[in-house]
Amino acid sequence: MYLGAAPGVGKTYAMLGEAHRRLERGTDIVVGLVETHGREHTAELLAGLEVIPRREIIYRGSPFTEMDVDAVIARHPKVVLVDELAHTNVSGSRNTKRWEDVEELLEAGIDVITTVNIQHLESLNDVVESITGIKQQETVPDSVVRQADQIELKDMSPQALRRRLAHGNVYATDKVDAAMGNYFRVGNLTALRELALLWLADRVDEGLEKYRAEHEIEETWPARQRIVVALTGGAEGQTLLRRGAVVAGRSEGRDLVAVHVVRGDGTAGASPQRLAEQRQLTEELGGSFHTVVGDNIAATILEFARSVNGTRIVVGESRRGRISTAIRPSTADLVVRDSGDIDVQVVTHESASHFVLGTAHRSALPHQRLIVGGLLALALPILTTLLLLTVREHVYFSVALVAFVFGVIASALVGGLVPALIASAFSAALADYYFTQPYGSFRINDVENRLAIVLFAAVGITISVVVNRSAAIAAEGAKRRAEADVLAALSAGVLGRKDALKGLLEQAQDTFGMQSAALFERHAVGTTGRESVTVVEAVGSSPPTSPELADVTTEAGPGLVLALNGKPLSNSDRRILAAFAGQTAAVLERDRLGARAADAARLRESEAIRNTLLAAISHDLRTPLAGIKAALATLRDPSLDIPAGDQIELLESAEDSTDRLIALVANLLDMTRLQTGALRPVFAPAVVDELVQKVLGDLPDGSVIDEVPEDLPLVTTDQGLLERVLVNVIENAVQHSPAGQPPRVSADCVPEAKGDRIEIRVIDRGPGVPEDQKESIFEPFNRLNTTPEAGGVGLGLAVARGLAEVVGATLDAEDTPGGGLTMVISIPTQVTVRSS
Repeated sequence: MYLGAAPGVGKTYAMLGEAHRRLERGTDIVVGLVETHGREHTAELLAGLEVIPRREIIYRGSPFTEMDVDAVIARHPKVVLVDELAHTNVSGSRNTKRWEDVEELLEAGIDVITTVNIQHLESLNDVVESITGIKQQETVPDSVVRQADQIELKDMSPQALRRRLAHGNVYATDKVDAAMGNYFRVGNLTALRELALLWLADRVDEGLEKYRAEHEIEETWPARQRIVVALTGGAEGQTLLRRGAVVAGRSEGRDLVAVHVVRGDGTAGASPQRLAEQRQLTEELGGSFHTVVGDNIAATILEFARSVNGTRIVVGESRRGRISTAIRPSTADLVVRDSGDIDVQVVTHESASHFVLGTAHRSALPHQRLIVGGLLALALPILTTLLLLTVREHVYFSVALVAFVFGVIASALVGGLVPALIASAFSAALADYYFTQPYGSFRINDVENRLAIVLFAAVGITISVVVNRSAAIAAEGAKRRAEADVLAALSAGVLGRKDALKGLLEQAQDTFGMQSAALFERHAVGTTGRESVTVVEAVGSSPPTSPELADVTTEAGPGLVLALNGKPLSNSDRRILAAFAGQTAAVLERDRLGARAADAARLRESEAIRNTLLAAISHDLRTPLAGIKAALATLRDPSLDIPAGDQIELLESAEDSTDRLIALVANLLDMTRLQTGALRPVFAPAVVDELVQKVLGDLPDGSVIDEVPEDLPLVTTDQGLLERVLVNVIENAVQHSPAGQPPRVSADCVPEAKGDRIEIRVIDRGPGVPEDQKESIFEPFNRLNTTPEAGGVGLGLAVARGLAEVVGATLDAEDTPGGGLTMVISIPTQVTVRSS
């Protein structure tokens, strides 16, 4: 594959030259398709090469030619030339893209030499558009280009390409001025050239990494400068990253690699917030951020550096003092010692220790405990001395030293390391002064006692360190248990709530004693690189309006930020906050997935209803329409002499069919409104017997028996919607009632604790409905036809129940004593207004 930065750099010319070289070596090579674009020198190179005739395609009355893939496969050469890989084939071709034609040729066992420009790569399409202002319509997936066994860059300086363009070697003379002032500007060509060089350099780097992995090469090959910055998560991280970027020599690209090592035992010391900030800075500097796990920090850093072929490691100077590092080497010292052929740069910073003992020790214990511990460090040795003085003549010196040890332990348990060290030193001095010969001085005559004092001091220091460490571990364990309790409550109490996201934010607010909490989401705005921030959920008083205005923030996931207003949080609290943040992201994703699933379910349901509707109404719509058309056609036929009585009968038939059609369409519209939530009831007082009489007035006399009393209480309802309920229920009863036994409509007032209700009963003597099918009759498109003339699409009762629920009523089916079905419409006299 010949890769070019722009048109005219010589890709096709180089491809044809390679074809002649192979032909001279005896290779069976043909031209599948080459575009000369009228360039004389390029066309001359076609001479002597076998060219497969193109296939002609007529599109919109004009002839077009494309590569004849079938002819090439039938010829089956060793190698075929195919120009312009990203080309879009004319409509009517077998494949949409030319690169798909190339894949067919490869599958047929034919090698391909092809050309492509960098602006046609899919991954760089938007970048090229931002540079040139032109959106490339023809693109090729990067994966197709990466599959090439060989990629050769045809490079040319912008000035040389512009000279070639000016000489008419790229475009026709009349197009040169426009091209020079637009696409072929020096800036455009320089940027496209850099894109091509960088893209190919990355492909070369991938090939090098693959080769090193296949051949198990672990030592560093400094073919390309790659700076590895080791981060602890401390405040010095930004200094190290910027120093690494300077050493890398550029602020973009893959040369800068940051790594943070997490201990395998799960102990955490780095601030999640600070690590997030350092990750963001790494990305801004054009580098990549990696987190690896390892117990030996220095060895893990070196192993990672070798795995990415790092040429230099940037590490911060230790925060420990010279005495501490002399006893136990720092991470920087170990990296330098074991780095081998990798350069190591140790960077000083503000947090580094420049003292013998290191940076000041900050105890995690409360200030009151430190004071009490200090008092015990002085009081307990004195008390022990006073007690031992009473029996000094009867106690061995070693026993006295053992007694002093208890004071050291007590001081360590209460006040930590510093009071324990004070107690150890003070106890050694008192033991020397009061319990060794000569008494009352610090001079020790007995060599054995001198050794005992030294050992006591060493044991005291050791005990102080061990006890302090044990206490710290116990405190950490208690803190972890508290964190576990918080997280358990988080999982058990909040995540089961319907509004889990809001509950999470409320619990985070309560757990950390904050004033408010909010979850923000960042969105990219177009291709400008700017971001917009939206509030997903917020709780509390005066929640932050943006992450920048919040007191505490932490990354919750891709594009998500959890922000709180209140007080600063400790590192341990931030660890819990990170768990809250992770849960908020998970809950948000769960809710969105649930919403998408619900939308998909609604779409499937709507699709099923649509399909059922189309199948069901095909007959029911056609029947009344056919009846109307037949009646009208008969009446309009001039050849027929229709008596007046028959004309009236035909008109009545058309009218009946029209009524059936109107009722069917009304039910369809009502069902649509119910499903989309478009119905908004308007409640007002209504008289039940008047509503029933209005519905019955549209039915033939005697078809329904009215038994509704006139003295019923008023009901609060939407009269229009309740009428539709009554119409559908009564028409259903009329349809299924046997001849000579019309349905009856009655109503009663039923007193209840929550308020009186009016029950309207529509009673028929039809075939009835089995008990296990009573609920199914209210489902859309469910028809339990028990009579041959039963029609409809099965929407009447479904619409009736839906409308009843909208106005606060209920619709249920009961058996009629003696046979039949009774529909019960229960309407509250006072209804709570609710939306559909």
